[in-house]
Amino acid sequence: MDANTVFKGLEGVIVSETKVGFVDGEAGRLVYRGFNIEELVQHSSYEEVSFLLINGHLPTASELKSYRDVIMKSSSLPSEVIDLIWAHSNKYPTSLLRTAVSLLGANDTRADHITDSDQKEIGVELVGKVPALVSSIRRAAEGGKYVKPSPDLSLAGNMLYQSTGKKPDKSSERIMDVCLMLHADHGSNASTFSSLVTISSLSDIYSALTSAIGTLKGPLHGGANEMALKLIMEVGKPENVEEVIGGKLEKKEKIMGFGHRVYKVYDPRARILKGFAREVTARNGKGQLFDTAQKIEDVMISKLGTKGIFPNVDFYSGMVYDSLGFHPDMFTSLFAASRTSGWVARSLEYVSDNKLFRPRSSYVGERGPLAYIPIEKRN
Repeated sequence: MDANTVFKGLEGVIVSETKVGFVDGEAGRLVYRGFNIEELVQHSSYEEVSFLLINGHLPTASELKSYRDVIMKSSSLPSEVIDLIWAHSNKYPTSLLRTAVSLLGANDTRADHITDSDQKEIGVELVGKVPALVSSIRRAAEGGKYVKPSPDLSLAGNMLYQSTGKKPDKSSERIMDVCLMLHADHGSNASTFSSLVTISSLSDIYSALTSAIGTLKGPLHGGANEMALKLIMEVGKPENVEEVIGGKLEKKEKIMGFGHRVYKVYDPRARILKGFAREVTARNGKGQLFDTAQKIEDVMISKLGTKGIFPNVDFYSGMVYDSLGFHPDMFTSLFAASRTSGWVARSLEYVSDNKLFRPRSSYVGERGPLAYIPIEKRN
């Protein structure tokens, strides 16, 4: 292979080793520290999954209690961040989230001369803080007042409570918890890689997450579920699917929520979330939304399944969030609330055996040397 071979987007290039998570695109498996995602969703909780990702093992009862205590304490936001959110409540949620995380870092003296223990301590605190930021951003946008977290609720429950001011029912809390677990980590995607590049300079974990959130904001990464929901709503009802989807395919338009860069079979996260989507849409009077999505899935698999095109997690997550009361412009921020655990886990792992990222570019411009022409003599 030529030394100047260019792999656009680092496609297929291995840049690090990890024990945090594994995506098996051929078998349709998502693995966190050796555990299949289906096993964790059935038996675990987001807090336990977060502990597993960051610490490398499932917690004991006492370890989980201590971890939850830190998350609960961290879910109460400082006054300057609350003021920022309410003063800019009309701003795009992911942009405001990115700025709020940066402000947290600017006000934390530990970040100025960071140690390894500080990095982990702050990282765990951010597992609690980022969801609280997301919930408060929704609360402010809807004209409500800041809500302190309740010690009686899980992190997922508090996300709903701090968003609405109302204690959620157990079913909604459970569905939110599953969404958080499913999105907690997913390989070396763009936002995760961005966090690694930042932490490799021995910057602080706030900066790593600010980089990750900024990367996630791009529509090629974090906005797919919003566009998938828009597509389902555009189709409207099951009887419209053949005509609308068929027409889009004839025009070579991308059908949002289908296909994946890694998975060549059914995304295991989509399979899990589909059942919860059926439940929550039926309960909240949006059953037609699910029925339309199911028909879209049937048509797409019949036409493109042989090419490895199946639903991905974005196809069903948007309708779940919508049924839980979140506006579509909040979807990317919800993704960030969950993925914070993965970003923190992988950043801590990478910096423990650190090497500064310094890739090369293949220069294809004029090599010269060119003669300098004074400005008065240029045409």
